[in-house]
Amino acid sequence: MANIIAMKASGLEGEDSDSDSDSKTNNSNTRLRGRIIVSCAGTTDLPVAEEAAITLEAAGCQVDRIYDVGVAGLHRIIRALPKLRHEDVDCIMVCAGMDGALPSVVAGLVSVPVVAVPTSVGYGASFGGVSAMLTMLNSCAPGVGVVNIDNGFGGAALAFKCIQREK
Repeated sequence: MANIIAMKASGLEGEDSDSDSDSKTNNSNTRLRGRIIVSCAGTTDLPVAEEAAITLEAAGCQVDRIYDVGVAGLHRIIRALPKLRHEDVDCIMVCAGMDGALPSVVAGLVSVPVVAVPTSVGYGASFGGVSAMLTMLNSCAPGVGVVNIDNGFGGAALAFKCIQREK
């Protein structure tokens, strides 16, 4: 109940849906509001990415998930380019910890807004996500918006607002 109240307060109120959170897209009969890709660098970023994906599905968006495509294996994000560049994609969310480089890479390859969500995972000098956040804030790729560390909900809200247009 608290999540529904928070969604309404943030302007993410969507139509009720019976979507299956295990599916790749929202297959409910509700009118979808836009197509957003939620991606993450590594499997340790999954909780934040799923928070965002489930929030967007609850708001009535079509969500595609592309997981484990970090820059440590650049070939994986290159293989995902056809999905990332699909004409129906309105926005891309990228969740990443460690060095936080993935949002810049993605933003350099696509023409839609990229919402960067730093995660607190990592070791060494990751400083609980601060390192990733600073990298994302300093991105030289145009069209990157950054939210706070582990803020999947806030990233979803920003992505949702990016895809709203008058029709």
